Amino acid sequence: MEKKHPIIAGREKGPGPGRYGLPSTIGFAGHDFTKPTCPAYSFHGRMSDNMYNVDSSPGPKYNIDAKITRFGRDGTPSYSMLGRMKAEKELFQMPGPGAYNPEKVPPCNLQRRPPAYTMSSRTHCRGTDSVPAPNKYFLPPLMGSQIPNKAASASYTMSRSYSTGGHSVDLAKTPGPCRYNSIDPSIYLPRQPAFSMLGRHSLPRDATKIPGPGTYSPEKVTAHQPRAPAFSLGIKHSEFITPLVVNVSD
Repeated sequence: MEKKHPIIAGREKGPGPGRYGLPSTIGFAGHDFTKPTCPAYSFHGRMSDNMYNVDSSPGPKYNIDAKITRFGRDGTPSYSMLGRMKAEKELFQMPGPGAYNPEKVPPCNLQRRPPAYTMSSRTHCRGTDSVPAPNKYFLPPLMGSQIPNKAASASYTMSRSYSTGGHSVDLAKTPGPCRYNSIDPSIYLPRQPAFSMLGRHSLPRDATKIPGPGTYSPEKVTAHQPRAPAFSLGIKHSEFITPLVVNVSD
């Protein structure tokens, strides 16, 4: 069974906007007379074929020249291209610049002319010519000292090493440069400061458990500092409840 609630007059706000029947502002019929009306247009139906017999005027199909303006014909110049005319024999045909060859004209006024050469085929006499070709000749080498008509530089030879009696044999058994040890410069020069590196030592630490900075909450301390306002959310009361009126006696 549905529970019935008492009707409260304060809750009756009246009908909404859809409850009112205002005249429309769209269209022409039934338009609101307090609002301005825009022009309305309609589409006419197709006319019958009998109307074409009565009205036989042409539509907008006139071909107006683009050079015709409302002031008359356009005054810009116009050009046309014609075909090439046939050359007549009795007319004098003037040669063009390409018909002349000035480079073939012999030099005038005693000018110098460069030499001209032509290449012909091999004659029959060259087949029996016994003259050797250039690659048949061999020039003497220029390396060494055995060339009689060329100046030669000094030449040297390398001989083998002798085990006895040679220059490389050390008869005195003298030690070589690598047999001597280098002397420490600190012996005969001022000694530079010397440093050494020791191992890493652990720092002394406290074994007690000390709380970190995140353990403290200084924002909650209000003993010696002003406290910020605090708010809470309560229940929702009815707006139609009767307020408590108490008569206060003087």
